[in-house]
Amino acid sequence: MKKLKYIYWQDEDMWLGYLEEYPDYMTQGDTLEALQENLKDIYQELSNGSIPIVHRIGELTLA
Repeated sequence: MKKLKYIYWQDEDMWLGYLEEYPDYMTQGDTLEALQENLKDIYQELSNGSIPIVHRIGELTLA
């Protein structure tokens, strides 16, 4: 089972969030559980090639 970190917050009566690795792809839900399901759907689309030109976060090590 793979674990993904996500950033989320509540704005009035909606929950908003995005996957940490893919910050350009935000989604929302009426409940925190609905947001989590939407984030899972986005991950599936990002990882199976349904969404072209996927932006990601990388990390550099500087000497």
